[in-house]
Amino acid sequence: MNHTELLKGTLSTIILRLLEEKGRMYGYEITQMVKEKSGETILIKEGSLYPALHKLEADGLIVSEEVFIGKRVRKYYNLTKPGKKATRTSVDELLAFMQTIHNLITSELNPAHGAA
Repeated sequence: MNHTELLKGTLSTIILRLLEEKGRMYGYEITQMVKEKSGETILIKEGSLYPALHKLEADGLIVSEEVFIGKRVRKYYNLTKPGKKATRTSVDELLAFMQTIHNLITSELNPAHGAA
């Protein structure tokens, strides 16, 4: 199954939740955690991850910090206070939406309306 379209609306919530759970993380670490926690069914590409991280940072929900590791620079991300509050709201909204979708697609068709 192609998760790309389904992932678009949930990526920010996933990132916020991982940062809430793990604290400071860098981009590649986020992609690997998503891959691991999803049983390797969700693979986030850089072209999706970094725009989402930049938007979250622009919105004041996360901050970044550059750390020099040898000759390389690694950018770590962490939640801000507003980001912590937004994480709870975002997770609650996503769970409620997923429950609504679950109800819609698993409910039996009303016999009065019949199948299309």
